[in-house]
Amino acid sequence: MMNDMSRRQFGAVVVGSTAAAALAACTPFGAASSTRGVGLTVIVVGAGVAGLAAARDLYRSGAEVIVLEARDRIGGRTATIVREGFALDLGASWIHGLDGNPVTELVNDAGLGLIETDVESAIGFDAATADGVLDDAALARAGARLDAAVEAGYETEVDQPLQRVVDAAASGASASEARLIRYLAASAIENEYAGPLSELSAWWFDEAGGYDGGDAMIEGGYAQVPEVLADELDVRLGAVVTAVSWGDDGVLVQTASESFEADAVIMTVPLGVLQSGAIAVDPPLPEAQQAAIAGLGMGVLNKVFMLFDEVFWDDSVDWIGIVPPDGLDPWVDWVTVGRADDVPVLLGFAAGDLGRSVDAMSDEQVVASALATLRSAYPSAPEPIEVLVTRWGADEFARGSYSFAAVGSDPEMRDDLAAGVGERLHLAGEATSREHPSTVHGALLSGRRAAENVLGDLGS
Repeated sequence: MMNDMSRRQFGAVVVGSTAAAALAACTPFGAASSTRGVGLTVIVVGAGVAGLAAARDLYRSGAEVIVLEARDRIGGRTATIVREGFALDLGASWIHGLDGNPVTELVNDAGLGLIETDVESAIGFDAATADGVLDDAALARAGARLDAAVEAGYETEVDQPLQRVVDAAASGASASEARLIRYLAASAIENEYAGPLSELSAWWFDEAGGYDGGDAMIEGGYAQVPEVLADELDVRLGAVVTAVSWGDDGVLVQTASESFEADAVIMTVPLGVLQSGAIAVDPPLPEAQQAAIAGLGMGVLNKVFMLFDEVFWDDSVDWIGIVPPDGLDPWVDWVTVGRADDVPVLLGFAAGDLGRSVDAMSDEQVVASALATLRSAYPSAPEPIEVLVTRWGADEFARGSYSFAAVGSDPEMRDDLAAGVGERLHLAGEATSREHPSTVHGALLSGRRAAENVLGDLGS
């Protein structure tokens, strides 16, 4: 199943690429450096980037590896739809920080092209101003007020929801400045971290590290990354894992129709799936890992792609920001994703509470909500001729887009998740990455870490 998305003739899911596979065969990324895995059998649960990175390193170290994937495709929360040669990324879209990023290394080694985007390439709208254009000076003042409140939030004796920080920033401000503060909170915080302000930790919401350099999308779509990683691997699609048993002598992994015995297992399912209890683990995970699973948050960042007959917006910029009038849903960030290929497509983001609402809305309701905000900037915006809506929170194999630091959590919880359970059971995925959570590169590095742990514990 894709991600419970709806589409109206918007293309087909990319599930394989002969070109990418051919490129992967000659890439040095993850090349064998030892025979430490010879004689080992490892099951990897999940064919997302974390699982495939782990499996690739183990395979190239001589281990026998089987990847069990619940979906009918690889990639997990990286998925691409192609319409008439134009790629639409449903999940991960950008390589964040190109310099030294392992995803950049993989993409370059595979000979894939990049489309760099710039957050400074933007235009802003605010219907409350005389000319409808966002007042940069007023925005800067609102930003300074919000920054000061965020800094104060770090110093409180008890962690608190980020909503209180935003409310404190807006308190005492003029009505117009308060609107801009809430716009910035939706754009720079909720759309970045995916969690609602009411649940994000004021202490830790921006805990992640990063890489220098700009951001870039991948020509042809992000789905090519898992395709490259999966080359030569034994991936079993449609294999929904229901139970994992582990002990001193090995592991038993069960699906609805098969059982697999192995020396070790690496579970790379999303945090939301771990929280759901869909996979029974026996013996249960240690208390520290259970506390981390319960304590971290799983955010939702949904997307609506809208195809129009022609461009009616300024497509000389990468980003369009809209301060929504009171009463409208905060579809505050839009990307002119089609401009590089001269295709009239706009992408809108829905995060936090709005993102969760989209999970339960029909296409018609989503379009009506998004267009209401879009028309506050472009009154003559027509109905789109085609739409595509993602619903990651409603996807049983994702149950959200990526993890966030919830109120009461702390970064050590990610270390707890990453710790091996004895020598036989390991967890990987973006939620287990303390330095790079919520990112594809964090997922990739976590998979490689888990593979190294298996080899260190059990390899020759």
